[in-house]
Amino acid sequence: MNLIDYKGVNVYQESQLVLQDVNVKIGEGEFVYLTGKVGTGKSSFLKTLYGEIPVKEGEAKVMDYDMTELKRRHLPELRKKLGIIFQDFQLLTDRTVDANLRFVLKATGWKNKVDINQRISDVLELVGMSTKGYKMPSELSGGEQQRIVIARAILNRPKLILADEPTGNLDAETGRQIVELLRQICKAGSTVVMITHNLNLIEEFPGRQLLCENHQLTDVTMEEPVDENTVDEID
Repeated sequence: MNLIDYKGVNVYQESQLVLQDVNVKIGEGEFVYLTGKVGTGKSSFLKTLYGEIPVKEGEAKVMDYDMTELKRRHLPELRKKLGIIFQDFQLLTDRTVDANLRFVLKATGWKNKVDINQRISDVLELVGMSTKGYKMPSELSGGEQQRIVIARAILNRPKLILADEPTGNLDAETGRQIVELLRQICKAGSTVVMITHNLNLIEEFPGRQLLCENHQLTDVTMEEPVDENTVDEID
């Protein structure tokens, strides 16, 4: 089953066309990298998947939602079924890790306190942060904060996880651990679409690769490995 199905979609950033005639299908359980230079439309494409940027041209379906007809009042319903991981974390800095996760669960309709406590315990254990629930975000390292962001993203067991350069602010080894964690989550059944500039990660953790270049989104998964001399151009 395809969770994402785009046909002839044009993606705009404000009034500027950044991607033209996007045709892509992404199915359940896939791990997909979005690559390309800065400003080629990677984040804009990702934002169309959760309704931050509306789709006005072409056909676009995300899970069971027609993104060309989706009303803004229905966005919260869509986003409850998605996991979104931001590069800059976007944790609530005035409350603990536990309270951050509790806030999301309550906002998405969880009411039973026992169930809430159990789900928080489960996701913190899954991301290797079971002893950090009492900490404030400022007391955590960047890698630890990103693990909490992943925990937040999987609270509602989403079929689709969207990650906007989740390793961008992390050192190489921590970034590697984050991708390894996302791969584990993918193997457990979630589709992951992840923006990255780090071609080494793609080599170590192979997945499908979509390249944004010259206003086009192209599947380059089967192409030859990128020559090291061209890495800077792609970054």
